[in-house]
Order: sequence, then structure tokens, then C-alpha cells
Amino acid sequence: MFADNDAVLSAVNRVCADFGHAAITLEHWRDVFSRPIKDCYERMFGRPLTAADWARIDTVYHAEYRALMDGCGLAVGVPDHLATLRHTQSLLSMWFHDELVPLVARFGLGELFSRVDGLKAAGDGGSKAEHLAEHLDALDLRPRDVVLIGDVADDAEAARHVGAQVVLVATGTSSRKVLERTGAPVADSIPEALTHLA
Repeated sequence: MFADNDAVLSAVNRVCADFGHAAITLEHWRDVFSRPIKDCYERMFGRPLTAADWARIDTVYHAEYRALMDGCGLAVGVPDHLATLRHTQSLLSMWFHDELVPLVARFGLGELFSRVDGLKAAGDGGSKAEHLAEHLDALDLRPRDVVLIGDVADDAEAARHVGAQVVLVATGTSSRKVLERTGAPVADSIPEALTHLA
């Protein structure tokens, strides 16, 4: 929903530079990205990361990302297509809750969502599965009545974990190739993903 690929890549490459690793392309990051995110960096750097390493990555990445966030806009189809939906909608993000809520408000999206949840603790949040279960429970929704629209393989795993349906969008942090491996339907845009809700 948030068109932040350039900011993500810049932040990842700031981490790479800090650790003496060559810069990578967006295509490479989209092929290696997974949750937990620490595993991505371990594969990329070819070594285990200590707690101190991970704390450093977390600090460097988020400093760069936050510096670039204001230059990011919304993905194609947001909010216009979301506003025309005749379904209830909510937002579950792996971004920090206390920063997510003002971001949603800044773009005037608050009225589209019956609930907005982000990470409420430090760290990368692990898998989305537990967060999704809590989100749906707070909404008093039956998972089988829910369609999750996501953009990483972990979204498909989270949906399956709770028993929800899922459609993945190949415009975010994971490549189409990675998303297709999940077996979930893959769309090339949010408007296309929304056609799966009919």
C-alpha cells in the first residue's frame, strides 16, 4: 500500500555499507527477503549475526528508512480503489504502531479501515501469523471470512496459519517468483488484487 521500495533499498544498502558488503539491487533484495528478517541478512552476509550485529542493523536501517519515508507515496490504486470496496477493511502492518497510525492519518486513509494495527514492540516482529490472529480476534472476525492482501511470502504463511484466504501483490518487497512459490494467487497491482474479492 505504501510505495517505499526505493526507501527500503536505500536503507538495506546503508546496512550493507556499514557491514562492508557490496550494494545490492532491488531485484536481489526482493529475491532474498523473508521473515524473520535477521535470516535475510545472515544469508546475504554469509555468516551468523550476533545480538550486537542485529541491534546495529536495526538502528542503521531504520535511521535511513525514516529519513526517506516522507518522500514515499501510495501504491497505484490507493486510496481510490479501496474507497469503492463494499467490504470492511482493516490494516495490519509490520511497521511500528506509533508511527503507522500518524502515517495512515497523513494520507487520509483512516476512515477506510475499521482497525489499524502495527508492531507494538521493538524488533522485526517475527512472522505475521501471531499478529494476524490477534488482529482478527480484536475485530471479532472469522478467519475463513477474511481475504488478506499482502506482498511477501510471510503474508501467505500467516493467512494459512489462521485459516484466512490470501492474494499477494508483486509490487512490494518480494518478487513474483518468490510469491508464486507460495501457491497463492499473485496480482500485479492492488486494483488487480481487489478483483479477487468479487
